[in-house]
Amino acid sequence: MTIIYQTTITQVGQSAAEALTDNMLITFREGAPADIVEFCFIHCHGELTGRLQPGARFELGDRQYDVTAVGDVAEQNLRELGHITLRFDGEHEAEYPGTVHVTGPAPEAVAPGCMLKFVA
Repeated sequence: MTIIYQTTITQVGQSAAEALTDNMLITFREGAPADIVEFCFIHCHGELTGRLQPGARFELGDRQYDVTAVGDVAEQNLRELGHITLRFDGEHEAEYPGTVHVTGPAPEAVAPGCMLKFVA
């Protein structure tokens, strides 16, 4: 398997951790508008070098999750904005166009310095 995207969380918005209790993690690259930062895990934007699709693996720190569904614009949003909404519910149909669904429980917390990867 090959790493197709890798980045490091640099900042956690004031309300970002609340989304984890709803089985969601929302990312955006550094430089996001202030009203968006509050709800996101901000990261130093990496380069997407492959296709983001079901069957890929999502890694967050030492945890691994299988990607089960990818919304129609999730790959483009990740490439251009560093923005995706991850849902930890294992659904096989994307709920929204920018959503990526993965298996397994949402982490209880994500701290600055945590590495985020997609592997295909």
